[in-house]
Amino acid sequence: MSRVSESTVVARIGKPHGLHGEVTVRLHTDQPERRLAVGAVLDTEADAGSGVPRTLTVRSTRVHRGIWLVAFEEVPDRTGAEGLRGTRLVLTGDAAGIADEADEDTFTEAELVGLAAVSPAGEELGEVVGLVLGAAQDRLVVRLADGREGEVPFVATLVPEVDVAGGRVVLEVPGGLFDLEG
Repeated sequence: MSRVSESTVVARIGKPHGLHGEVTVRLHTDQPERRLAVGAVLDTEADAGSGVPRTLTVRSTRVHRGIWLVAFEEVPDRTGAEGLRGTRLVLTGDAAGIADEADEDTFTEAELVGLAAVSPAGEELGEVVGLVLGAAQDRLVVRLADGREGEVPFVATLVPEVDVAGGRVVLEVPGGLFDLEG
């Protein structure tokens, strides 16, 4: 599993759609209309040697049956679109800072690592040591007091509060989630 970098992930590219270079995307932003606007230039994070361009320029976006489809100027056809699968579209540097201010619910791994993980009652559970981007959902990696690590789906139901300034995340973990075999 790859871990997200210090950049802010806007979306992760999925499978191609159609013949003209469109791809499905899994959104990681609350403002897709703004982040994926026609003409937007996004940095990419992909496996080394994949041939994915360092930046992609949005040519078009649309929603089809609830799924966001995006086409890029640099990718004219389905063959090129297939090569983008798994690529993360990111904002880096100053653009990432702007994204964090605009998207209250967007956090970089650097902001999350080191935060205390506490229960809704304030009981210390451990410390956030990473963020894993998953195909279905992202997960916080939490190191428990006994040194074991567990992953918590990074969704509002299980992580109802992230207080970067206060140095903590509140975890509403179901019973057994951290009962890992040692």
